[in-house]
Amino acid sequence: MKIPRFLIAAGASGSGKTLLTCGILKALKNRGLQVASFKCGPDYIDPMFHSKVIRAKSRNLDTFFTPPEIVRHLLEINCMQQDIAVMEGVMGYYDGIGGTTSQASAYELAAVTKTPVVFVVNCKGMSVSILPYIQGFLEFKENSGIRGIILNQMSPMLYPRVKELIEETLPVKVLGYVPNVKECAIESRHLGLVLPDEVEQLQEKLGQLAEILEKTIDMEALLALAETAEDISASSPEAFSPDYGFTLDRPVKIGVARDEAFCFIYEDNLRLLKKMGAELVYFSPLQDSRLPEGIQGLLLYGGYPELYAEALAANTGMLESIRREFGNGIPVIAECGGFMYLHETMEDMEGCAHRMTGIIPGRAYRTPQLNRFGYIYVSSGGGTVFGEPLEQIPAHEFHYFDSTACGGDFLARKPVGRRSWNCMYGREHMLAGFPHLYYYGKPQIAKAFLQECSRYAPQSQSNV
Repeated sequence: MKIPRFLIAAGASGSGKTLLTCGILKALKNRGLQVASFKCGPDYIDPMFHSKVIRAKSRNLDTFFTPPEIVRHLLEINCMQQDIAVMEGVMGYYDGIGGTTSQASAYELAAVTKTPVVFVVNCKGMSVSILPYIQGFLEFKENSGIRGIILNQMSPMLYPRVKELIEETLPVKVLGYVPNVKECAIESRHLGLVLPDEVEQLQEKLGQLAEILEKTIDMEALLALAETAEDISASSPEAFSPDYGFTLDRPVKIGVARDEAFCFIYEDNLRLLKKMGAELVYFSPLQDSRLPEGIQGLLLYGGYPELYAEALAANTGMLESIRREFGNGIPVIAECGGFMYLHETMEDMEGCAHRMTGIIPGRAYRTPQLNRFGYIYVSSGGGTVFGEPLEQIPAHEFHYFDSTACGGDFLARKPVGRRSWNCMYGREHMLAGFPHLYYYGKPQIAKAFLQECSRYAPQSQSNV
């Protein structure tokens, strides 16, 4: 499959990748192109910004979660009927798991997908020193994949001379620059950028940025670079594991929490569930008074419930609806923020405790630093994934909250080093804990969940 594409990377976090990616996406959309966008790694928030720009769901591509063949398959199926694909890197270009490897880095994703890389250089405080900085990234690996350079926070007056110096000295083309655009900045909070719906006049900001980039970046050269990407060849995932091809005999209806508080959702998780026979019904724990009628399973993903703790606690109808259905035996997957929502109490950002569903006998509380963050492998200990003991489940944690009842049915271990800890609840009809799961990395999770859902007979809520 021919997919014109490029990956935007940088030497470090905070170099302007997300803002620049969104500006380029907007410029491409303004040209009438159908654009697919992707984020390297497990981040939830950056793809939300992409989605606001392209008005279609952005996806994650992660070489820790899935093997190369599945990564290429996901790239291919999500680029159907699209004109071009844009990927955004993660952290520094070569930064991978453990802080000492390039596994799961933007470099590895570019190599696995054979995608040309546009390298963003934050030029603040540099002029000639930009050259050895770029040279180091070009030469660190035998084939860096870096084919173009964009100079961020670059003086318009200095740019022509720096561009000429780079192209005379190094084997790479400079595609343009970005001036200092403070009026287009996006705020951040403890889990990354604020959500796109919270940014005032976001479309106006990105529209203004796209107009600037049309003048300062050689968009024709960028499009030409995308055309040089090699064709993608990916086998069907069923060839890798027959579990990818599992389909229920009859569809099951799954309730998915989705609102401002619960918005950290991998779109390809939903894709795989639907492919296996799930009918997804979205609801809001903030706004709706009860669960959707007739559901046979419940998904509570992560997000920012701590910002809406008072409103969640005030919606007693929803809390009671979830407690009742859980008591009836409805299968539940709850991750991170969704897991916190299942607790007896959850603190807000000020440390004030609010009553939640009470299914997990404990307290979710705020801490001053990240807890157990990064990639992990999760394996069954005394628990199961809806009756299935599973090993080596790729997962990810990133949270500033902790719990007095984290669960101990699974063992989490870091992929590099010896650190490990007990985590999660995996018993009867519940799989819950802080780890985020990616079903294409372990399709048996989706399969076991849907099989359990197919055995559940929905209870009537007519008395609510």
